[in-house]
Amino acid sequence: MRGRSDGAQKKRLLTSVCVVAVFLVFLYVYFGSRNAGESALEYGSRLRKLGSSYLGGDEDSDLGHKQDESSVKFGLDDEDELIPCLDRNLIYQMRLKLDLSLMEHYERHCPLPERRFNCLIPPPPGYKIPVKWPKSRDEVWKANIPHTHLAHEKSDQNWMVVKGDKINFPGGGTHFHYGADKYIASIANMLNFSNNVLNNEGRLRTVFDVGCGVASFGGYLLSSNIIAMSLAPNDVHQNQIQFALERGIPASLGVLGTKRLPYPSRSFELAHCSRCRIDWLQRDGILLLELDRVLRPGGYFAYSSPEAYAQDEEDLRIWKQMSALVERMCWRIAAKRNQTVIWQKPLTNDCYLEREPGTQPPMCRSDDDPDAVWGVQMEACITAYSDHDHKTRGSGLAPWPERLTAPPPRLADFGYSSEVFEKDTELWRQRVDHYWSLLSPKIKSDTLRNIMDMKAHLGSFAAALKDKDVWVMNVVPEDGPKTLKIVYDRGLIGTVHNWCESISTYPRTYDLLHAWNVFSDIEKKGCSGEDLLLEMDRIIRPTGFIIIRDKQPVIDFVKKYLAALHWEAVATADSSTEPGQDRDDVFFVVQKKLWLTSESFRDAE
Repeated sequence: MRGRSDGAQKKRLLTSVCVVAVFLVFLYVYFGSRNAGESALEYGSRLRKLGSSYLGGDEDSDLGHKQDESSVKFGLDDEDELIPCLDRNLIYQMRLKLDLSLMEHYERHCPLPERRFNCLIPPPPGYKIPVKWPKSRDEVWKANIPHTHLAHEKSDQNWMVVKGDKINFPGGGTHFHYGADKYIASIANMLNFSNNVLNNEGRLRTVFDVGCGVASFGGYLLSSNIIAMSLAPNDVHQNQIQFALERGIPASLGVLGTKRLPYPSRSFELAHCSRCRIDWLQRDGILLLELDRVLRPGGYFAYSSPEAYAQDEEDLRIWKQMSALVERMCWRIAAKRNQTVIWQKPLTNDCYLEREPGTQPPMCRSDDDPDAVWGVQMEACITAYSDHDHKTRGSGLAPWPERLTAPPPRLADFGYSSEVFEKDTELWRQRVDHYWSLLSPKIKSDTLRNIMDMKAHLGSFAAALKDKDVWVMNVVPEDGPKTLKIVYDRGLIGTVHNWCESISTYPRTYDLLHAWNVFSDIEKKGCSGEDLLLEMDRIIRPTGFIIIRDKQPVIDFVKKYLAALHWEAVATADSSTEPGQDRDDVFFVVQKKLWLTSESFRDAE
């Protein structure tokens, strides 16, 4: 009996010790992680005071007034790159019921305001100022994107190769191991374009590359005066779009899932899919019909995939069904060679009008707006051309580069005259000249590469940069005039967005942000200016610049947070000497400092 009693006593003692140990571990993790978080993020949990307003709010902003609960609830993994609306951890925590077969888990799902991160994202240990364009097309610093699994996974396909402290990009892809340049020339040759140049003497300017990998296809198109919107999801090939943007190549996160792509109808001359592993036959061909919506009259779809050439039973089945589908969509084969087929969309509505009644897929309803894209579900239907496009047998656009400044036909959709368009182009040319005069002490010809215009309107800010070695992501608000189609008709690219939410890109991906009345616009919606500041800080690169053009109270509001954000004022000017109606605007130029945490220094050592 004594032995049993001693055993029970030992068990009770051991249980008590375990309970105490677990409790101490809990205290260490809870309070230790909070202290470590404050140290690592420096100003993270004390950055904002909720509810303050820059249009007449509390001037005495006590940054430590309110502990942000989300900074305690969620911790940033050092290996993760926070994209708030594409955060799979958030999807798991919110227990969203998503259909994985429809790729809903790769679509945008944004946190509610009370669940948003309230912190700055430090650069990774060893971060360096990015390699300058055009050298960056072929190499980047490994420390800036310390994720090399793609290099190992795709080593046989020449996607990327780790060499010392850099990652090199030989220009290969899953389908074009021997280089994107040769592959691009072969597509041009298939289409009988002169000199095997894909831009077809300026008539082919905008390209949509779906499932783009690290965007080497888009990167090699730039030398032909072609700009591509390279799109891929944040899937198992994580960071592929981050690599593209680090290289200075236009790219965006997104997926062909259940919602329309954030691009207007008739935006691209060419769509491209090289081994993109998309089931084009699903849901009555709805994904292929979404491509049809964004292609211009006479636009091409270049498809390089086993179904186009393999002879096994499954590939033949897919090929036959896909061929039948595109035939009913009135596409024709423009060329087919080896592993690639190129279909062409019709120039007019004639074929649609000749289809037998009841032919599937159907034509879209007459009241369907093909340019309504923000949060709009895809539909398995064909979008007919406007009367103008039907009569002119195409878009009626000038070749590049003339189309950048030539008034496009779709201006009439907004009641804008050619004179209004030309005045807007000249106004922003003068404004951009003024901006560059303020930036000139701080920048060289290769300092800037990736630029975002956060409220692009007609794209005239981007047009004014045509002689600089930069590209611009033109963002048009989701609730205003749908002018993004004018941006695309000028030979530029962009997306629709609501700045009350985070945008679909990685941290540290842009060199310059231009915010024209963006703060005033979101204030009218009741959204947080502090959240927008954090979002801008997230996507701007260290040493990058932000130009805020808005009313004086907005500028005063931003100035209160400069120290907490590690931003430095560069210049302030008013617009009283500028032409135009916004003469009470003030523009404020800031630069983000390169800052590292104490943990980053230790890791680098």
